[in-house]
Order: sequence, then structure tokens, then C-alpha cells
Amino acid sequence: MRVIAGSLRSRTLEAPPGLATRPTSDRLRETLFNVLAPRIQGANFLDLYAGSGAVGIEALSRGASQVCFVERAPAAQSVLRANLARLKLTAGFQIHKVSVGAFLRRPQLNETQNFDLVFLDPPYDAAQEYAATLGLLGSAATGLLAPSAFVIAEHRRKERLETRFGSLERTRLLEQGDAALSFFAVSPAVDQAAIL
Repeated sequence: MRVIAGSLRSRTLEAPPGLATRPTSDRLRETLFNVLAPRIQGANFLDLYAGSGAVGIEALSRGASQVCFVERAPAAQSVLRANLARLKLTAGFQIHKVSVGAFLRRPQLNETQNFDLVFLDPPYDAAQEYAATLGLLGSAATGLLAPSAFVIAEHRRKERLETRFGSLERTRLLEQGDAALSFFAVSPAVDQAAIL
């Protein structure tokens, strides 16, 4: 794996050993960031199920002002920290060693942070994580999202996600090889008070 573009372009990244973590491919990351290019500069970026940190590091390389990594697996956390150290990144990020559900349920987050871009890539075999995480982001954790935020989920191409999760509505679906990216935005037609 490597950083595709930006200040850290072509720098290599390590991935956690074994099959429990499946890093986002270079090609799919390039597609993702081509779509996000107009929004990434200065963005507050949330990388859920961060694994090696490749997506969040790409966001930092391309000008995100802050990246929040959420990863609870010790092996993946170790690789994430090693990748940041190897790239000499010492600021502009936070690492949270908790489950994604626990992170999104922290009430103080809703008052202190708004994310412009949220990326989630749970293990493909943990299909229930998609509904749980997108459900939280579309209801109880909606306060974490900036008004024009995008939430992007990487998933198997054959595994279709719902088109709506509370206030989140899918606006775009990109397919590439065996993978797909579903883009969600907060629907202005949904009454936030009604879903809380």
C-alpha cells in the first residue's frame, strides 16, 4: 500500500497481518479521494474501523485539517501508530482505541466535534456493523456531522446497503471490482427531532 497523492505521495504503508483487517485498495482509495477532492482541504475527517490508517493518512496527505482514527483491535492500532510514526506525522490527528459504537455514543462528542467527512469500512463479514453504525450516524450521533457532511461506506459490491438510515440518505453508489462505495448525506427533508 502507498499514499496516492498530496504531501506524502508515494510513501509506503504497512497493513496489519492476517485476514481480520482488509485495507482499502490503492485503486479504490484513489477513486474515493477523486470524488472528495473539492471537500478535503481543511476538512475534519473521521476514519471509523481505521485499520492501518491508510484512508485517514490519505486525507491528511491531501490537506484535511484533522483526522480522527477509531480502531479498537490492538494489532491494527499498532500498525496505525507505526505508519504515522514512519511518516513523521505528530499532529493533526487523534486515535481512539474503542469500538465504533462506543465512540459514536459518547455524548460529549456531539458538543465538541463536527465532521465534514466520515469513512467507515467495517470487516465485510460483520454486515451488522454497517446498519448499526449508519443507523447511529443517522440518528443519535447526527450531531457529529457538519451540515453538509458526507458519510461514505465501503462494502462488498454484492452486498447492498439500505438507501436510508434515519436522516442519512444515499446520494451516490460507486462500484469498482468486488467493492463499492456508498455515499450518504443528511437529508434536509427529515425532521431531526422526530428521529431522536
